[in-house]
Amino acid sequence: MIPKVEYNKKSLSKETLLNLYRRMLKPRLIEEKMLILLRQGKISKWFSGIGQEAIAVGVASALNKDEYILPMHRNLGVFTTREIPLYRLFSQWQGKMNGFTKGRDRSFHFGTQEYNIVGMISHLGPQLGVADGIALANKLKQNHKICAVFTGEGATSEGDFHEALNLAAVWSLPVLFCVENNGYGLSTPVSEQFKCKHIADKGIGYGMESYIIDGNNILEVYTKLEELAKSVRKKPRPILLEFKTFRMRGHEEASGTKYVPQDLMDFWAAKDPLENYQQFLKEEGILTDKIEVSLKEDIVHEINEHLKTAFNEDNVVANIETELKDVYQQHVYKENLPSKEKKKIRFIDAISEGLAQSMQNYDDLVIMGQDVAEYGGVFKITDGFVDKFGKERVRNTPICESAIVSAAYGLSVNGMKAVMEMQFADFVSSGFNPIVNLLAKSQYRWNQNADVVIRMPCGAGVGAGPFHSQTNEAWFTKVPGLKVVYPAFPQDAKGLLIEAINDPNPVLFFEHKALYRSVYDNVSENYFTTEIGKATLLKKGTKVTIISYGAAIHWVLEELENNPISADVIDLRTLQPLDVETIFKSVKKTGKVILVQEDSLFGGISSDISALINENCFEFLDAPIKRVASLETPIPFDKQLEHQYLGKGRLKKALLELLHY
Repeated sequence: MIPKVEYNKKSLSKETLLNLYRRMLKPRLIEEKMLILLRQGKISKWFSGIGQEAIAVGVASALNKDEYILPMHRNLGVFTTREIPLYRLFSQWQGKMNGFTKGRDRSFHFGTQEYNIVGMISHLGPQLGVADGIALANKLKQNHKICAVFTGEGATSEGDFHEALNLAAVWSLPVLFCVENNGYGLSTPVSEQFKCKHIADKGIGYGMESYIIDGNNILEVYTKLEELAKSVRKKPRPILLEFKTFRMRGHEEASGTKYVPQDLMDFWAAKDPLENYQQFLKEEGILTDKIEVSLKEDIVHEINEHLKTAFNEDNVVANIETELKDVYQQHVYKENLPSKEKKKIRFIDAISEGLAQSMQNYDDLVIMGQDVAEYGGVFKITDGFVDKFGKERVRNTPICESAIVSAAYGLSVNGMKAVMEMQFADFVSSGFNPIVNLLAKSQYRWNQNADVVIRMPCGAGVGAGPFHSQTNEAWFTKVPGLKVVYPAFPQDAKGLLIEAINDPNPVLFFEHKALYRSVYDNVSENYFTTEIGKATLLKKGTKVTIISYGAAIHWVLEELENNPISADVIDLRTLQPLDVETIFKSVKKTGKVILVQEDSLFGGISSDISALINENCFEFLDAPIKRVASLETPIPFDKQLEHQYLGKGRLKKALLELLHY
């Protein structure tokens, strides 16, 4: 027996009741048209939300237009309720310029600040953490705004779901987690996805409120969401919402629905949110046949007119210069000169000083990481920061690297800056996905920068073993959209960190642990900047060019102290973007090159630099390019094994071989 959908209009006005109907009708009619266009080959893919319109429309109607919503594939009703011009949606789906991604992404993989919508990535889970960041910014601004984020029942199995809900609960963030339980993750039924009876039951484990809502009942969705939205604006907190609904079509149209029992399809077809609500309104005398026909005619006319506009729009013209320019948000370097007043401090003190002065310079800068608050971080870089800047801006986090990277991105979306400390660079593997798929691609995909710096304490030489000693910069130097900075001296570390925070693009800032307390320098006391993307020439010579960075540059300087050689010594300082001009100029002068890195040899950045030199300076070379690096093994703990692992002990031999070639 199929239960009847029971509607309670409460005190809703006739105008509101009709408006909710119109808002559900519009995405349904658009979808029906899109399915026709798909069969005609005029769009390439479609993820249908037919039968789920009440959720997207109800949630979007309950939120204010200046509050962020983070929708999914099947939430067309969010975009139409926010009144995005249809021709822009149609252009997006056809990969044209009037869309939101300049033809660089498809379907619903886009966001728009104009309409306070943040689009999804295919990895699903990270957008829950993005909502945390947006909600945190709202809370810090005390603007009494909330945000809502959508996900499906399938993504609740991802670790990002746990991390995001746990973080939101711990920080009492004003975010509504909207889970559309539509029966299947592609073809996998819920019985094979989780053991609990209801997803809402998971709220108990996070200490947060949770509710089960009939996702096919527009009035239940709207009235409950409106009630909760008002409450959360007054008392910030997260709420888990499970919407019971069903996916009436395939995951995407090519998937089909053969795996779904027919009686299940029949059951949910009878619970269609639009048809049932339409019948209810007619029974109440609110909707007449005349009004229904008029609404449909208006919407169909709007669809056809806007489709015509989109179809008449020219296709995107490929332009290499434009593509490369849009990978990063344009940033004009503003030089802040270092003061003559200096003091001799350690590398670690320079990092701390640059971070503190940046916190003073930016009231909207937030530091996040494990143990960074009262404890001051495991390396004590943020020691005393809570007293200076408060716990709202210096935030301890649970152990959840992925959620914190995503939350940092959410802060940026909502107009703030974030610095996240990876306790050890090795732990970045737990936050790899949002770095390379959210932060790196955001500007290119939909013109939204990621104003995030991730600090990466890294490196061997301190007997920390395989899980705390990697120098893993090569994981990121090949990812377009990221900047990678790796200083070797305190003055550079401070100036580059300040500039990394100034830069609106995502920056991976590597800090070698072995340098923290062993390297001293006379460091300018003021707030000053050092330009990212510029190498420095530490020594000048004629016989060989030695290129290095990080701790390895100190190996080079030590070797030259013991064995004076006329050499150009280049400290790269920045690995992405790379200062090829300085490199090529030196190579053309000396004719011989040796690259020194701490990372293991194969796949390291020295391989790419070697290739660049070979391609651009081959006729100037008097010998093969040499590379010195660490062994092709994980990093051992024992002191003797670690010494053998590092390339430092092989530098002298390689250098002499090159000079005598």
